[in-house]
Amino acid sequence: MSPRLLTYMVAFAAFLGPFTQTVYAPILPELGAALDTTPFLINLSISIFTLTLAFMQIVYGPLVDRAGRKRTLLAGLGIYVVASLGCFLAQSIETLLVFRALQAVGIAASAVVAVTVIGDLFEGTSRGRAMGTFQMMVALGPVAGPVVGGFVGEHLDFHYVFLLLTLVGCLALTANALWLRETGPSGANPKPFHPRVYLQVLGNRQGLAVMLLGFVQYYAFYNYLVFMPRVLDASYGLSASEKGLVFLPLSVAVVAGSFAGGRLLAHWRLRPMLVTTAAVNALSLLMFLVVAQVSLAALVVAVAVFGLFLGLSLPVQTSLLMDLYHDDRATAVGSYNFFRFLGMATGPVLGSWLYQDGNLGLLYGFAAAAFLLAVLHCAWRFRQSSSASR
Repeated sequence: MSPRLLTYMVAFAAFLGPFTQTVYAPILPELGAALDTTPFLINLSISIFTLTLAFMQIVYGPLVDRAGRKRTLLAGLGIYVVASLGCFLAQSIETLLVFRALQAVGIAASAVVAVTVIGDLFEGTSRGRAMGTFQMMVALGPVAGPVVGGFVGEHLDFHYVFLLLTLVGCLALTANALWLRETGPSGANPKPFHPRVYLQVLGNRQGLAVMLLGFVQYYAFYNYLVFMPRVLDASYGLSASEKGLVFLPLSVAVVAGSFAGGRLLAHWRLRPMLVTTAAVNALSLLMFLVVAQVSLAALVVAVAVFGLFLGLSLPVQTSLLMDLYHDDRATAVGSYNFFRFLGMATGPVLGSWLYQDGNLGLLYGFAAAAFLLAVLHCAWRFRQSSSASR
């Protein structure tokens, strides 16, 4: 199989992570009624998936570096298929929670393996294009999930959402078993894992700056996803379907930006591109803050700009990590993904505290300030590295 098709194949496995995270969001009330449980426990089934997904990134990183890319991915997909079948058969919320956690344990391998395989297969500008394809597929996950889940849930029993995940997981498992080859370094005996490997990875100051930037970006992104409906309610009184349409430009812009970002790497050096796209991404938060309560059209434009430049910066980050880490690529990717998922989890929690009195300036002003500091930190680390190499 050609490297390009392999990229789509491993990217599809990574797509299943965010897709599974959001696929049954539209039918949460029906799920709660069918299992005769509380809204808290139903929402916990999403939170437990996200938190397990984040933690497993730091487990899979060194495992992929030492046990191999293909073996780890197939094991993870196998766990995911069994867990999805368990969710399909679940008749109680307790059973569902257990199997949702196991789903995350399994599918967490895919994001680490996909980026590492792409880093192994490609170099230079071709790597940037492949990373753009990967980020585009991952960005499609949270967009496609609610659409597919809502359609299945409307026409069939909610359990069939999980049957769909079982079948799609089997497809990904079969394809990777047949066509994915081991891309890790051959002929070398991997060293046993020791926790200090993470200290070494985090000790790379440029790499750590990129990971912190990823944390802040996803913190800000989830501030949009969680709190923008409240802004739309308070300022414009939109219906649920109208609010959903406001999110559409954000989703489309992230996907388009991810695709375009990989292509731009053929014409732009990694570090300047990352600083520029991330800086505009941060400034778009300030733009949103200024126009959010003034004009709905301007709000939509600000949200689309945020999504576009978020997407543009993502392939740059993963491409840069591949250049910075040669021996522990998967461990670095696992650390990076952990920071991003931690940002997802922190956004709603800290944001709820900042937005207690409906203080839009405090909520998005804090996010913008943290974002700009992360960008400046990246620029400073890159400048230090450039000076040291002269």
